[in-house]
Amino acid sequence: MTKSSILVTGCAGFIGYHICHRLLSDGRAVVGIDNLNDYYDPQLKLDRLTQLEKLGGDFTFLKCDFADHEALETALAPHKFDHIIHLGAQAGVRYSLENPRAYIQANLVGHLNILELARHRGTEHMVYASSSSVYGQNAKIPFSVTDRVDQPVSLYAATKKSDELISESYAHLYRIPLTGLRFFTVYGPWGRPEMAPWLFTEAILNNKPIKVFNHGKMRRDFTYIDDIVGGLLAVLGNHPRDDGVIKPGGSQSPHAIYNIGNNQAEELGRFIEIIEQSCGKIAEKVMMDMQAGDVPATYADIEDISRDMGYQPRTSIDTGIPAFVNWYRSYKGL
Repeated sequence: MTKSSILVTGCAGFIGYHICHRLLSDGRAVVGIDNLNDYYDPQLKLDRLTQLEKLGGDFTFLKCDFADHEALETALAPHKFDHIIHLGAQAGVRYSLENPRAYIQANLVGHLNILELARHRGTEHMVYASSSSVYGQNAKIPFSVTDRVDQPVSLYAATKKSDELISESYAHLYRIPLTGLRFFTVYGPWGRPEMAPWLFTEAILNNKPIKVFNHGKMRRDFTYIDDIVGGLLAVLGNHPRDDGVIKPGGSQSPHAIYNIGNNQAEELGRFIEIIEQSCGKIAEKVMMDMQAGDVPATYADIEDISRDMGYQPRTSIDTGIPAFVNWYRSYKGL
């Protein structure tokens, strides 16, 4: 392989799949890596990869654990890439309560390994996934990248904030252009089975009860996957300059941090109502207390990314949730 590609980590994951699909559809060459772990059913990841292969574009898939730096470097040795989209991570707040080591390996060791790749390959720009979880129980609404985020309420959030700090040091020391994106509750077709849209849709269609945490007193900035893809690719093509100017997130190095969300905090009750309407059934609700590591509300201030990248989310949950439910029915043959 001689021509330069875009490296996408976590390419068989939810966001990674959609990013690869868009890049390939646009005629870009993609090298994708994923370890296909069993955090959720690997068959869904394999089905996503099948969809990418059906596109017939210039796609190279490498099964690889990027937390193993020797395996990573060996797998990527024959391949050239000038941009990196680093989406691979151990996701999930609740899972981190029982499996903390998985987060340190994937999210800290793995992130460092990808930064080292970027450094030694002279990468033009690396965009990496952070998370709205870094805001913890931030009382100020909406959440801004200027807010303090040094009191995480989950290990997952702590690792994502750590990734931002490590990235800042690499941008300062090696002048690598880096952009971190704090994703806000991404959903849509091919989404993750442990997240609310899938859990609620599956339960309602199978006449099973749904768990409603914090007795429904929750708000989330639900962001449709197409809006995420458009925003991420706009960011990818606009790397932060090494000009000493303070970037979003506060860095004077070539390192920016942006929120990427829908800029709309939706009540959990309304979210459930739209799923019920899409499924044609009323849910049986079991009211639960707040789970450890969770937060009652998320709401993204997207002024920076809108100003700098022209990002403007277009998909409300009134459109996005029915699209997910329709995809789910089709995927499950219902």
